[in-house]
Amino acid sequence: MKYESVIGLEVHTELKTKTKIFCGCSTEFGAEPNTHVCPVCLGLPGCLPVLNKEVVHFAIKVGLALHCDILAYNKFDRKNYYYPDLPKNFQTSQFDLPICLNGYVDIEVGGKQRRIHLTRIHMEEDAGKLVHSGATIGTSDSSNVDYNRTGVPLLEIVSEPDIRSGEEAKAYLEKLRSILQYLEVSDCRMEEGSMRCDANISVRPVGTDTLGTKAEIKNINSFTGVQKGIEYEAVRQAQLLEEGGRIVQETRGWDENKGVTISQRVKEESNDYRYFPEPDLIPLQISPEWIEEVRKELPEMPDARRRRFIDTLNLTEYDAGLLTLEKATADYFEAVVDAGSDPKAAANWLLGEFAKKLNDEGLSAKDAPVSPENLAELIGLIAKGTISGKIAKKVLPEMWVSGKSAGQVVEEQGLVQISDTGELEEIVKTVVSANPQSVEDYRAGKKKAIGFLVGQIMKETKGRANPAAVNELLITILEA
Repeated sequence: MKYESVIGLEVHTELKTKTKIFCGCSTEFGAEPNTHVCPVCLGLPGCLPVLNKEVVHFAIKVGLALHCDILAYNKFDRKNYYYPDLPKNFQTSQFDLPICLNGYVDIEVGGKQRRIHLTRIHMEEDAGKLVHSGATIGTSDSSNVDYNRTGVPLLEIVSEPDIRSGEEAKAYLEKLRSILQYLEVSDCRMEEGSMRCDANISVRPVGTDTLGTKAEIKNINSFTGVQKGIEYEAVRQAQLLEEGGRIVQETRGWDENKGVTISQRVKEESNDYRYFPEPDLIPLQISPEWIEEVRKELPEMPDARRRRFIDTLNLTEYDAGLLTLEKATADYFEAVVDAGSDPKAAANWLLGEFAKKLNDEGLSAKDAPVSPENLAELIGLIAKGTISGKIAKKVLPEMWVSGKSAGQVVEEQGLVQISDTGELEEIVKTVVSANPQSVEDYRAGKKKAIGFLVGQIMKETKGRANPAAVNELLITILEA
């Protein structure tokens, strides 16, 4: 029997506000444990929460960008459960009246467009963080609690079970991250926990509409991990059903090292949390005027920017898609083009050598030590014939380390391309004389032999010879 996966994702993203959702404590990442706390976020008796208006503003912004209905009347609720990282023994969240309903995210996988519908988006506070003495809670002798993250504002974005594969799940997350970054409401750094994903997975026989029993994989911290975890879990469930077994509704964890999901606990239902309206916060009433004000703030979104790059800069669908996936990359690319670079050449560099340098050092384009103007200068030197593309690949690392402009590096290291025909002709004749076998092979019809001669000339000139001029001179001499 053939099965298909039915997947829904719950994405928690930290909002990039300066202070927490219900108090004035800083949301800055990386501070000493328990230094960004106060009586409110620690849940001390008699302390009342005050809602951060910027959190609501950001929630409306995200809802509009994701085509949601903004509920004019919404409220906060208490989600009751006990865990050491939750000092109040309840989480302030939204239950039956969230701020956003419906909406969708469009993705493309394998050349096919898919629309992933959203169920809801709601605001809530984050919990603290357990710091274990060992690698995992199971191998630890003790655990400490850092409450700095307690009360940091979150948006939970819940999709419908429209996703059908791990690949689609990854594409959905990448698109969602892109939109949130363009809106500048979240850093979306999974490695810092500012974007986290829980995946609900079930399988069912192909052709049926009935949903199977789902398992939830919690807190996967990379897009690749989401894809692999879903793919493993779908196979596990299908095999279990084929063997006559039964799927249990449960929470599972993803073990990156072993490449498997591991059972953690039986999954709670919503009634297990005993939700009730938060008595210390009045319901929110959002005016149509406020919604329209936020709508006017919406920037050019990734899909629109990709289309503009294709239509006005003549980029390919592929290049435009990669360049607009992250706002920082798209901004950098446009700055390089504005500085006078050819769009296609700029795209090639940003997606090639430049991207490799960023990846090697774990940097975003906005943090690159080479400015867009300096990269545009480097590309311009290639276009003018001052240096070759090969030499440019040696210049970029020096610019990266020294902070110098392309022109400075080229001048200081004597890297100007040799294009003078008279100077090159002497070098070409010397190389031809020194390699009679290659000359004989070429004249015998083995045209690929010219490649060896070009290589020797480039070696002789330390890569500075103009390749086009070298080829032209070689052919003239060899065919004389």
